[in-house]
Amino acid sequence: MNEIKGTVTDTAVQIALSGRIDSNNAHSVEEEIVQLMTGKEKMPVIIDAQNLEYISSAGLRVLLHLKKTNSDLCIQNVSSEVYEILDMTGFTQMMTVEKAYRVVSVEGCEEIGRGANGTIYRIDQDNVVKVYNNADALADIQHEREVARVALVLGIPTAISYDVVRVGNSYGSVFELLNASSFSKILSTQPEKMDWCVKEYTDMLKKIHGTVVPEGKLPDIRETVIGWAEFMRDYLPKAEGEKLVSLVRAVPQDNHMIHGDYHTKNLELQEDEVLLIDMDTLAVGHPIFELASMFNSFIGYSEYDHETVKRFQGFDFATSTTFWKKVLAAYLGTDNAKKLEEVENKARIIGYARMIRRSIRRNGLETEAGRAEIELWKKELIELLQKTDTLLFTRNELEIAAESDNLPQVLSFIEEHLNEVDCPPKTQMQISVAAEEIFINIANYAYAPKVGKATVRVEVLDEPITVTITFMDNGIPFDPTKKADPNVSLPAEERDIGGLGIFMTKKMMDDVIYEYRDGKNILKIEKNIQ
Repeated sequence: MNEIKGTVTDTAVQIALSGRIDSNNAHSVEEEIVQLMTGKEKMPVIIDAQNLEYISSAGLRVLLHLKKTNSDLCIQNVSSEVYEILDMTGFTQMMTVEKAYRVVSVEGCEEIGRGANGTIYRIDQDNVVKVYNNADALADIQHEREVARVALVLGIPTAISYDVVRVGNSYGSVFELLNASSFSKILSTQPEKMDWCVKEYTDMLKKIHGTVVPEGKLPDIRETVIGWAEFMRDYLPKAEGEKLVSLVRAVPQDNHMIHGDYHTKNLELQEDEVLLIDMDTLAVGHPIFELASMFNSFIGYSEYDHETVKRFQGFDFATSTTFWKKVLAAYLGTDNAKKLEEVENKARIIGYARMIRRSIRRNGLETEAGRAEIELWKKELIELLQKTDTLLFTRNELEIAAESDNLPQVLSFIEEHLNEVDCPPKTQMQISVAAEEIFINIANYAYAPKVGKATVRVEVLDEPITVTITFMDNGIPFDPTKKADPNVSLPAEERDIGGLGIFMTKKMMDDVIYEYRDGKNILKIEKNIQ
């Protein structure tokens, strides 16, 4: 038995089909549709095939006639059996045909992640589903799938959705995450793993920010942040409003990847692999925009009510603050309090602008708590704007104890920057050898018998691509470039011990420059890698 139900809205004619459409009833079905469409031939047609069990060639002819008179035709909720017939006969190329989606319930499921556009639930041991806030989320799902594939191809470990489902009145993407635990859960249940989480979280952040994205593959977050700043003009004193817009516009375009919602619920440990999830906010841009989002997640949203982070991340405000501070120090490669405060304040400027805008757009000015929260953020923002002249910062310095045990960290820091400019393996090895000789010399002699600090700075200049690595310490003044080169033609029994390190450095580098300034040994090595 076939039943047709028609509904006319201001934007479309909706026709629900059920049962079977075959040679016996196709003619009557078409007559009913024609009668329903009389006078509405120009309107788009949406056919709901959720309850359509069977369709023969006679039924296909009915759809073809309807397509010819109504070019804007869409068939939704098609079963896999009916979809196979439509696909086989080329109807999926002639018109929009959307498969029916299986229904999934998240009632009683563990929430493992929450982002700006949706919430992630574990639906069984092997799988999770991201439920989108937007009820009409199919375009959002397609976007997230596309950008996640971009990230995966570029080397970012992430899960790719393998299914789309209906969840309540919205849609969800299903991912396989076998026995995975979010970093939020690890921090809340295993606080002794704080430092491990900091390292893995920071390593992933550096990997993301070190990834160059081909032009046009991801949106530019800078344009979005300019919009936030423009919005804030009406809610700040004129001078501060203008300065906010000016500061954001002065941030240059950047084709490096940022996640856009990088917090501990969006990093998962699956067995021994760390995976990045919730990829719909993926973009390109300067890392200050990422740090602003991170500050908001760990500190900003919870400044007025410290319980906010507990409800969102699962751990308390003290843990959240400690984690943020440790990550920022690891990311910047320094424990210098002044440097950390300077970068954090830049992140706070963007973070406060975003939070104030978000709260206002969500009617925050209409509640007492909302007004108090906005006032707190606004006061902090105005004070920061009055003492900040740029949102830019450099992540090209590592400040570290001058100890030989720290050599792997120094070489890893340098390698990270060399990888960003596709440094050839042979050149990278030469730079590493030179860097090792210099750092170990500082560790052994600069502060002996005490231990002091060393700073390593990596700079890359274009045309030609040249890497400059600067080593700085406050130890005993010493110019290694003045040391005479050893006679490498002598037999072993006649050679002096030592002196080979700086000799190799001078031979392998294009330039080695030393100066003693402001109580510091400053040694630069330069290498053309183009």
